[in-house]
Amino acid sequence: MMHPHTELRYIDELIGFGVFATQFIPKGTLTWALDDLDQILDPEVVDALDDDRKKLVLKYSYRNQNGKFILCWDNGRYVNHSFHANCIGTAYEVEIAIRDIYPGEQLTDDYGSLNVDEPFDCLPEEGTDRSRVMPGDLLQFADLWDAQALEAFRHYNEVEQPLAPLIRPEFRDKVEIASRQNILLDSIREIYFDRASIMEVK
Repeated sequence: MMHPHTELRYIDELIGFGVFATQFIPKGTLTWALDDLDQILDPEVVDALDDDRKKLVLKYSYRNQNGKFILCWDNGRYVNHSFHANCIGTAYEVEIAIRDIYPGEQLTDDYGSLNVDEPFDCLPEEGTDRSRVMPGDLLQFADLWDAQALEAFRHYNEVEQPLAPLIRPEFRDKVEIASRQNILLDSIREIYFDRASIMEVK
């Protein structure tokens, strides 16, 4: 579920829609959490879909560490990519604001953390040499994203957390440790989908 102080807005023909803040969302706020309304689809289910539905699932879903497709039920599927994302994922099935997000500002994340199946060409952005999201980005940038998330967790208990009740039970203690002791027990690299290991099992 996306943070409640967000809304869907049309940007242009090239980008389509995006998710924008309707109120101030301070650094350290959970901006998204996996909840029980999100669909978790096995690859076999996606492969068996008709072409039209399969195309939409592949466009709007991401893959977890088990290779399953996660299709957000709300506006979460419209969050756009940026190499300078203001939200970052974690191993705890939540995303957190890594800087203050102001009313009217778009919420973004780095698609490199979403286990993309194929390279993803991106619009040019200043201040980065990256121009494509790659399947291995999660491993390459994990240390940076972990550091950003941990710094954001320093502010977790200072701000309102409307999505905190959605944190899955198995992750609540770990989020508490990150926020109170500034220790990240699990790296985001834990959610990397290792396709090679899946092939070996087969």
